[in-house]
Amino acid sequence: MGDNMIHSTANFRPHFVMSFGAVFSLFLLQAGTPPVYGDDKAKTDSLPEYTIKRTTAPIKIDGKLDESDWSAAESVGDFEFAWYESGKKEQTIAKMLWDDQYLYVAYRCEDAHISATRTERGSSVWFDDCVEVFTAPNVDDGENYFNIEMNVNTAFLEGHHPEGLGSKSKERWRCEGIQIQTTVDGTLNDDTDTDSHWILEAAIPFAAFAHVAKHTPPEPGDIWRLNLNRLGGETNQQYSQWSPSTTKEPQFHSPGDFGRVHYSADEVR
Repeated sequence: MGDNMIHSTANFRPHFVMSFGAVFSLFLLQAGTPPVYGDDKAKTDSLPEYTIKRTTAPIKIDGKLDESDWSAAESVGDFEFAWYESGKKEQTIAKMLWDDQYLYVAYRCEDAHISATRTERGSSVWFDDCVEVFTAPNVDDGENYFNIEMNVNTAFLEGHHPEGLGSKSKERWRCEGIQIQTTVDGTLNDDTDTDSHWILEAAIPFAAFAHVAKHTPPEPGDIWRLNLNRLGGETNQQYSQWSPSTTKEPQFHSPGDFGRVHYSADEVR
């Protein structure tokens, strides 16, 4: 939630710049609600897993998901609402595929009131209807993670946290070559009617993670730690995830809670 930012509460969205991350982490520890990074066996065994299968044909990034590969791909399952308080739990259907160049991610987001105003790269897209990919591409270095956050307008921001929460790369990490497209079934930024859903489709180049990942592209059998998140925009603000964070307060920057994805040699059928 925010490049170099930390999320705070469920009903209102202040963000703290990560240069103050060490101070904020100390505050959390003193408050008795530390972010969860542990990898004990019981916790690891409870994390969700997903097998990413290979594409059978080129994927066109257009936000339509009309390729047969997307139809055949399995959903990761229902998103969880770890910090739910009130309002409708609007579900997300998310799927992933891969080829030698890209990790493909698709989200179909149920949404009665779709909103987004940010249009620039690096802007505060987490205030909009937004989806996220958080990943630690080296399973042996689980706190070395990346975040990519994308809104309905295809604006996005990216960040790299090589030593976990509060850390920043010496040089700003940029996910060059990423492709993002969306479609909206409804009217953007108009709460006078009821919308249906919006779709975001992204192709994330493996080359962006080459300095951390074990193999680029992944080899069949490789495992990445990964999470898929969603933020609910201006109306009915909700926080939902594939692999729910175990922090007391809303916090997506919790690599110990990321699920596991397995890269398969099998083509999607």
